[in-house]
Amino acid sequence: MRLHHVQLAIPPGGEDVARAFYGGVLGMTELDKPAALQKRGGCWFRRDDWELHLGVERDFVPARKAHPGVLVEDLDALARALEAARRPVAWDSEFPGHRRFYSADDHGNRLEFLQPVADQPVRD
Repeated sequence: MRLHHVQLAIPPGGEDVARAFYGGVLGMTELDKPAALQKRGGCWFRRDDWELHLGVERDFVPARKAHPGVLVEDLDALARALEAARRPVAWDSEFPGHRRFYSADDHGNRLEFLQPVADQPVRD
């Protein structure tokens, strides 16, 4: 089995804010939603093997604990890009075999970014 996508919620009308963050800051490509799903609102993005669907939730509350954990090749470059865009970067050294930090999208949803460390055992 493989993961196809992760879905996070956004508030009604939050698509442009999401596009600015996921497309603009993270450099993800927006995907065309199937016609049958476009009426629901939201937007979809992909970068490399990571696909993210953002769905509209009427009583939106940001995911502050639940989050996607995204493997990246250059964690430091991503941290610099987020900081340059004035987005949060909170480093956390407590995940074996990886360097990682947390950030949040512009709706407050938590995001975790990780990079394996070559000389440390990776957690199964």
